[in-house]
Amino acid sequence: LAGYHYTDPDQAAEFVERTGCDSLAVAIGNQHGVYTSEPQLNFEVVKRVRDAVSVPLVLHGASGISDTDIKTAISLGIAKINIHTELCQAAMVAVKENQDQPFLHLEREVRKAVKERALEKIKLFGSDGKAE
Repeated sequence: LAGYHYTDPDQAAEFVERTGCDSLAVAIGNQHGVYTSEPQLNFEVVKRVRDAVSVPLVLHGASGISDTDIKTAISLGIAKINIHTELCQAAMVAVKENQDQPFLHLEREVRKAVKERALEKIKLFGSDGKAE
């Protein structure tokens, strides 16, 4: 990606050491919001950062990243994945499909759509049944 700045493993290690943070979001070709083209994630960066730090890694902007790439990222050490945009998109589809319905029906359908999408992602991430 032209002009994109990937996470530097040495800077990441220094940041974790100096701040004592509990987790670290990495830049590997991801971005917040809606992608205008297929994201090209740099998994080598994940490996190098994973080797440089001892805290869990976070993937922001995962809405629109393929299931295959998500699974690869998890296998390489991504421990938390943010999908806010995708949940908002599910809500908006439900609003459009139910815009002429009474508010309580609309609200129920929005909640149902967001829950269904969240459950799909929880299963994809391998997180189902792991709450403590």
